[in-house]
Amino acid sequence: MTAFVIDAYKEPMHEAEVPTPAVGDHDVLVRVQAAGVNQLDAGIRDGRFRQILPYRLPQILGNDLAGTVARVGAKVDRFAPGDRVYGRPDKDRIGTFAEELAVDQADLAAVPESITIEEAASLPLVALTAWQAFVEIADVRPGQTVLIHGGAGGVGSIAIQLAKHLGAIVATTASASNADYVRGLGADLVIDYRSQDFEHELHDVDVVLDSLGGETLEKSIRIVRPGGRVIGIAGPPDPGFARQLGAGVPLRLAMRALSSGVRRRARRRGVEYSFLFMRADGGQLQRITELVDAGIITPQVGRVFPFAETPEALAALERGGIRGKVVVSGKDRTRAA
Repeated sequence: MTAFVIDAYKEPMHEAEVPTPAVGDHDVLVRVQAAGVNQLDAGIRDGRFRQILPYRLPQILGNDLAGTVARVGAKVDRFAPGDRVYGRPDKDRIGTFAEELAVDQADLAAVPESITIEEAASLPLVALTAWQAFVEIADVRPGQTVLIHGGAGGVGSIAIQLAKHLGAIVATTASASNADYVRGLGADLVIDYRSQDFEHELHDVDVVLDSLGGETLEKSIRIVRPGGRVIGIAGPPDPGFARQLGAGVPLRLAMRALSSGVRRRARRRGVEYSFLFMRADGGQLQRITELVDAGIITPQVGRVFPFAETPEALAALERGGIRGKVVVSGKDRTRAA
């Protein structure tokens, strides 16, 4: 089958012929009709996560998919051939930039009935990130103030909608040209990151979702009220993430050291810092499906590329300026359903 792979870190992704994946007892073989493109794919290609995600190269990239079930394992009881499914495969089993992928049934959900297959492919990673940040970690409540950095991006555009649904007062950073767009998603306050400093505009925030790290993370800690939370998805990783990985002692110590300064400054202000590397979860994705079909969350697809142009799709995402998600579509291929 055709897939897009990297042979070495920091080298370009390229098309290759690879074997059809083996299907385990609990696996669903998905014929991929569309795949979301994420900054995570660029990070994996560039080796930024090689210490915590040590993939064996060559590696097929891609972390979101939507498609049709081609075959199921002997112990699969949730799906059957012909079902339309979507999901984010487990971090150890990525590879959605391919014609087919075997995914554990626990990591999949039925595609929402109200959206296209490309829209479905845009959702899993970003929607699960928002869900795990706001529902699982922060337990966002009505009336709380939530700041979402990069509101026009893939994660931000879904996080705004979910936070609003949870009853939060939603602030976000965005360019002036995207102000009306993010307001349309539910943002109550839009801060132009080019002309305004969010640290001067906000205080006593309950929850921050930070996708940028660095100075933005430091400032975010300073505007959160005592008892509030900063959730970082750009790092640095913390001991909790090391435990989630089941990391050995050297890696646990390294992560502790990497985040020690941030955690110390957060503690001084009575703020909780946590690093989120979202995990696959078909049950949570089913809850998101319900919100999509109820019209509460609307997928945000900024641009769709043909499957054959997957490298160009990733390059376009890296250049920036695209609202919502970039998606590659394989519906034009003869093997696609």
